[in-house]
Amino acid sequence: MPRKSTRLTFAVLATGAGVFSMLQSLIAPALPTVQHALHTSQSTATWVMTAYLLSASVFTPILGRVGDLVGRKRTLVAVLLAVLAGCLLAALAPTVGVLIVARVVQGAGGALFPLSFGIIRDEFAPSQVSRSISNLSAVIAAGGGVGIVAAGPIVSALDYRWLFWIPVAVVAVTTLIALRYVPESPHRAKGSVSWLSAVLLSGWLVALLLPLSQAVRWGWGSARVLGLFAAAVLLFALWLRVEARSRNPLIDLRVMRLPAVWPTNTAALLFGAGMYAIWSFLPAFVQTPRTAGYGFGAGVTASGLLMLPMLLAMFLSGLLGGRLTPVLSARVQLTTGAALGAFACGFLALWHDRQWQIGLVSGVFGLGIGLAFASMANLIVGSVPPAETGAATGMNANIRTIGGSIGAAVTSVLVTGRLQPSGLPEAAGYTHAFALLALLCLGAAGAALLVPSRPAGRPTEPPAERPAPAPVRVR
Repeated sequence: MPRKSTRLTFAVLATGAGVFSMLQSLIAPALPTVQHALHTSQSTATWVMTAYLLSASVFTPILGRVGDLVGRKRTLVAVLLAVLAGCLLAALAPTVGVLIVARVVQGAGGALFPLSFGIIRDEFAPSQVSRSISNLSAVIAAGGGVGIVAAGPIVSALDYRWLFWIPVAVVAVTTLIALRYVPESPHRAKGSVSWLSAVLLSGWLVALLLPLSQAVRWGWGSARVLGLFAAAVLLFALWLRVEARSRNPLIDLRVMRLPAVWPTNTAALLFGAGMYAIWSFLPAFVQTPRTAGYGFGAGVTASGLLMLPMLLAMFLSGLLGGRLTPVLSARVQLTTGAALGAFACGFLALWHDRQWQIGLVSGVFGLGIGLAFASMANLIVGSVPPAETGAATGMNANIRTIGGSIGAAVTSVLVTGRLQPSGLPEAAGYTHAFALLALLCLGAAGAALLVPSRPAGRPTEPPAERPAPAPVRVR
């Protein structure tokens, strides 16, 4: 039975997931500062981001499944402690090597997303689930925007280490409240963790994401990149074989094939490619000196402010999405969100000479992110059995991350493919990249249309088994 008091539970979940989402983007604008402060190279400094991405990709589905098996509250507290330890280590890191290790530890926080969605499904009344998931998705989406906007002022006013000291304080309080007030899960999956499957899943994810994130520096035709891609294909095939034969699969492939799940995951892959690429390259475009013939020569803080409309729009549209569900289904919201992303990127490819145009694109894309995040989570949660919630939502988040890595890698190739004598990218590189992102978001909208339609507002829980009829007595 859902508990009556859920506000504090939601506050804990939103704070934890929001902090993790913020940590994803908070360090990106400060990488040059970190590089200078820790006396390292640019290529080494990028591992501060890469290590976090790889770690989160591995931990998200695995710990989501662990939560399904051993209890979501217990796993949630353990993950919060890991994030706390990672932030503390990062704040004190004397070298870039220690900072990279700290970011690996922080990556365990990726499991906060599936664990939080599972706890909401367990503890909240059915009438509150859709809205609460939308609200949490809005916080998750906004967390990434807060990181982009807040990084500049924090580094300017304090120091880059405060990018981690502030989360230390917030996560410490959140962990104590979670330990005391978040109830334990009533639903448990049967079986145990398939560690062979976990190793294979980790292997193909790392073998796929590592070359995607490093291909620009290593070279797309290099032996390392091609070898890792080949290893990813082999490990992925082995993982599928092990999962199909396992009595206790880490990710139930039958669930991944459900009519509402696979189109949602496809949309997550394509929309994630557009979203992460915009987060990475729109600030870089804005910061390009005007001498390049485009850009605005903005600093880190000013470029963050131009992203502020995105932050506000995705938070508000995420909150609105849950309230619109009785009228506008999650399928329609996902389609609309992806279409808004396509419109924003298409507009940006054609018009990007004025700052108001950047602000408009930022706001429109933010509306799309808020609707897409909330609807994807609701579609997955509403389509899978309760005991599979953590693994299924964790895999959806992972697929979005994989899409983001692909989008960022391809966009980087287009942007840096042709350089001016000054070393800055040519404007055509950005134009072609934004046009490609528009096509990817349009593809996400097409995938969303393949999600089976349901009557708006009708719960999507799998039907409970009916009790057998009582035997009829014959006198």
